[in-house]
Amino acid sequence: MLKKRELTDCHALYELMTHPDVFPFVRQKVQSYDEYLFVTKQTIEAEERGELISRTITDEWGTPIGTISLFDIEENAGFLGTWLGKDYHGKGYNKLAKEAFFNEVFYELGVDHIFLRIRKLNQRSVHAAKKLPYAMLANETRKHLYDKLNSPEVIFDLFEISKDLYTFHMLRQDNQAGDSDQQLLEA
Repeated sequence: MLKKRELTDCHALYELMTHPDVFPFVRQKVQSYDEYLFVTKQTIEAEERGELISRTITDEWGTPIGTISLFDIEENAGFLGTWLGKDYHGKGYNKLAKEAFFNEVFYELGVDHIFLRIRKLNQRSVHAAKKLPYAMLANETRKHLYDKLNSPEVIFDLFEISKDLYTFHMLRQDNQAGDSDQQLLEA
């Protein structure tokens, strides 16, 4: 489902990223395949320096279908950037990729907070963030960061995923699954 970024995945990812329904919402916009190769190489090097964390999202057969990254890492917090190719929207890949990524960054890499800045015009992503039971709208609770993102004009909503809230959610999911298993055993 997730793997470290590799230059060999660039051709497939570039083709997916340039779709008109995807490209406007990609953080690292490029105008050519060669530029995408260069940016991916910079991303791999930045991860080696600890400045970001980036993974390629794959389907069941290992085919690259998008990317998920944590940018601007400071004080164990960073900004999430994720995109999927248009053909993979609405098929559950986003949820699976986020859970795998959050498990890695929270429990293996020491991240405590993940922020999502989502363009208010990107209603698909705003709606998806509001559905996440472990994401909180942070426009008021992180007002200084919200104001910094929206200077000089208001463009973004700010969401926060804390390690604690994510952990609580996952424990609750495990307990519900355990309760369901117990009910099946009793039947």
